[in-house]
Amino acid sequence: MATMIRSKLSSVATSVSNKSQAKVSGMFARMGFQAATDDEALGFAHCDDLDMEHRQGLQMDILKTEVPTGDAPPEGDTHYQRDGTGPPSSASKDEGLCSELSSSGKPKITAWEAGWNVTNAIQGMFVLGLPYAILHGGYLGLFLIIFAAVVCCYTGKILIACLYEENEDGETVRVRDSYVDIANACCTPRFPKLGGRIVNVAQIIELVMTCILYVVVSGNLMYNSFPSMPISQKSWSIIATAALLPCAFLKNLKAVSKFSLLCTLAHFVINILVIAYCLSRARDWAWDKVKFYIDVKKFPISIGIIVFSYTSQIFLPSLEGNMQTPREFHCMMNWTHIAACILKGLFALVAYLTWADETKEVITDNLPSTIRAVVNLFLVAKALLSYPLPFFAAVEVLEKSLFQEGTRAFFPNCYGGDGRLKSWGLTLRCALVVFTLLMAIYVPHFALLMGLTGSLTGAGLCFLLPSLFHLKLMWRKLQWHQVFFDVSIFVIGSICSVSGFVHSLEGLIEAFKYNIED
Repeated sequence: MATMIRSKLSSVATSVSNKSQAKVSGMFARMGFQAATDDEALGFAHCDDLDMEHRQGLQMDILKTEVPTGDAPPEGDTHYQRDGTGPPSSASKDEGLCSELSSSGKPKITAWEAGWNVTNAIQGMFVLGLPYAILHGGYLGLFLIIFAAVVCCYTGKILIACLYEENEDGETVRVRDSYVDIANACCTPRFPKLGGRIVNVAQIIELVMTCILYVVVSGNLMYNSFPSMPISQKSWSIIATAALLPCAFLKNLKAVSKFSLLCTLAHFVINILVIAYCLSRARDWAWDKVKFYIDVKKFPISIGIIVFSYTSQIFLPSLEGNMQTPREFHCMMNWTHIAACILKGLFALVAYLTWADETKEVITDNLPSTIRAVVNLFLVAKALLSYPLPFFAAVEVLEKSLFQEGTRAFFPNCYGGDGRLKSWGLTLRCALVVFTLLMAIYVPHFALLMGLTGSLTGAGLCFLLPSLFHLKLMWRKLQWHQVFFDVSIFVIGSICSVSGFVHSLEGLIEAFKYNIED
């Protein structure tokens, strides 16, 4: 009897609740609102879970979900370039709702933090090769350091401008998310994927070459730090690569990101030590060695070295999309490139004046043996800890382009249904690490490799493509001086790229022909 009474009371309560909910829903519907359904409620709950996971992670964690238009993964996240399709459309209402809600909850970075990221990119280890560029370029090399800073700052701004378009109300809105999206937009409608694939190939080449350069510089620094030990530079490169093999097992960059700030600070300390030593020998500076003429054969290599030291365009769209105040992007680009220009110019000039014609490809090799070993050990540690970021970025792009495009993928997915990496996928990652080692062993020439990469992909990503895309997408809105700047940058960039690539290649062939060691 009691059970029957409880069931009737329960049914009455349910009926009353349903009627009241229907009345409230009807009232909100008449007011222009829509009450949330059970499925949408699940979507809200799912969003809360994802937002909590995101807040608990580090900024450089690899995000498992795609971000909506106008957002971008944090700096260091390898999702900054994709296959050009942009964020995929939501497979369900829950996912779309989640994307819409989580965009407002993501932590953003300030202009100072964005500037710090750009500074890390354009004032990294490869600044050590700039004095060698002054050796072959003299005062013109110093001018190129300034010119490259101005041009790269300008092309970074116009690249970001290509992310935006005006809507019907005349408001500027962000309609693209990445460099690849811009490239695909320029090739639409005839070849909607061609531009993105070209950018992806250039990006992969630059990332892999960066990994190779880290192995080369590690072997070079260790060999010159301990010349009395019976270990060759190639053997040191093998030892360095053995320490890098665990990179193949990386799932995200959480562990690596903890060391990034320490590595950057150590690098600045090393630069200060080198400059302090050079200043201590200011009385012996060889001002008469700084030439007004150039070495026609080797100067184009210097151009590639200088350009490569400024490459940051590949992640600028993601960085700008993740800023709290995107309108501060232009100001941030100005002061970071001005600071980089001043510091690079002073570092290159002071170091060259100290050692003049004896300047080596990696300037720390010129230091006295008493402090060279300590400085080089810090640099090797920085190189090894910097290797995982470009390596993981290259792996992500390769996996996305070749293994994870659904029916368009060239190869089957390298991940299982549970999200774990398959054994053959792990083998491919290990093969990529070994490939960087083989290249470092057979091409152990830091400056030539840096010049080759800067001329091939650096000039393309920093000079040629941004100016070309700007002309294509913004042609109707550009003033005559903007068209002049874009065309001039494209022409000058093309000449520098071709000449630098040819002379770097000739230098490598000559090094192989005469068995010249680095």
